[in-house]
Amino acid sequence: MDALTALHTRNSINLLSEPGPSESQLENIVKAGLRACDHRSLTPWKFLLIEGSARNKFGKLMVKAKEAADKRPISPELAAKLETKPLRAPTILVVVASIKEHEKVPEIEQVLSAGAAAQMMMTAAHAQGVGAIWRSGSMMFTPEMHQGLSLSETDQIVGFIYLGTPKVAKSLPAHKVADFLERWPGE
Repeated sequence: MDALTALHTRNSINLLSEPGPSESQLENIVKAGLRACDHRSLTPWKFLLIEGSARNKFGKLMVKAKEAADKRPISPELAAKLETKPLRAPTILVVVASIKEHEKVPEIEQVLSAGAAAQMMMTAAHAQGVGAIWRSGSMMFTPEMHQGLSLSETDQIVGFIYLGTPKVAKSLPAHKVADFLERWPGE
């Protein structure tokens, strides 16, 4: 698939199944993320790969993080649901903004760079026929999630990219460039 076709047709796919991306597909996905815009070449990101039985442990971590986010125990039904969320895809990439101290590159630019890396990876997955969806949630911001993933105090989770084989094809939303592009008159 050529680059513009991949960019113009990328869509989030929430129904994913086995198999996940191959090793070469996964390498291409991460390699694309490494090409994200990066002021001063700080490489302010890292990616954690969760697959196989680690997804079950990640589900338990999600329960712990959700209880922390809600500041109360959750119901057994919700806990069971959360524990199975990581099983919705065979492969998960946790995209982390790994903030560096720099006088000319503020934290927000580094978080945006990590977000750009995630978007590049989403497009690279699509270009290879791998289904992907970028997920998030309140539990991303809890100390419990950060500790469970062995993140530093300055790391920030940007999202969870679920990867696998698409179960269904989704139609693209009909966007018109003219609805989003305004010309500034310079006044």
